[in-house]
Amino acid sequence: MDAFEFSSVTLNEYGEIVARPAHRARLFVEKIGPGVALEMVLIPPGRCLIGTSGGAGHPDEYPQHLVEVDAFLIGRYPITQAQWLAIMGSNPARFKGEKRPVEGVSWLEAEAFCRRLSKKSGRAYRLPAEAEWEYACRAGSTTAFAYGETITAEVANYNSEYPYGFGPTGFYRHETTEVDTFPPNAFGLHDMHGNVWEWCADWWHDSYEGAPAGGRAWTAGGKSAYRAARGGSWHDTSDLCRSAARLKLPAGEGDEFVGFRVVCEVWE
Repeated sequence: MDAFEFSSVTLNEYGEIVARPAHRARLFVEKIGPGVALEMVLIPPGRCLIGTSGGAGHPDEYPQHLVEVDAFLIGRYPITQAQWLAIMGSNPARFKGEKRPVEGVSWLEAEAFCRRLSKKSGRAYRLPAEAEWEYACRAGSTTAFAYGETITAEVANYNSEYPYGFGPTGFYRHETTEVDTFPPNAFGLHDMHGNVWEWCADWWHDSYEGAPAGGRAWTAGGKSAYRAARGGSWHDTSDLCRSAARLKLPAGEGDEFVGFRVVCEVWE
């Protein structure tokens, strides 16, 4: 794995950029087709408070709880249409573009992608657990968003006609954008807020009551026909793009606002 350097942004409560901190991370590049590569960022182990506290958010984000997450690799970007095409041989997306995220794929189809990618690469790729996803999204932050207490149309793709907190209104794009359009978070990950919802491995649970303290997917005691998606999309208001926001979706259905990214275990 090679090291790479990048800058993220920090916003104040009014959506103004107040800092551009520099960061460094490690990157593994998996070649999956002619001219097509998958960039995987190494996420360090650590602890993180998952969910919401203080009366904010929605009932399914409670109770807030501490999880301990092992190191893992996660996609720098959501899976793109070029990557999906290289593995699956088709392109179901409504908003066409090689560097745009694939959308319109169900959880079952995302799982099939992971299986085929694993077979082709010899490494075990899978969907992230919700705990892994939120830990990676927050990237050490405790605010509503990885960038701060609000977001703007300059740092994420969402329905910015509906601002969060004291943040400004902005241009509503009505479609997906290329995955490297906006600045990364402090772990080097792009589009963790907005663009497309991202499938997670967990069965759906209506709350975090009884949630495990580890970073693995929670696949007991919930509704296996439904899966959790995270991050919000181009179609959603800012509230649904928060780090803690969750969405319940049928595992067998896809939509133009849902995509995914993959994770992989760290090897020696």
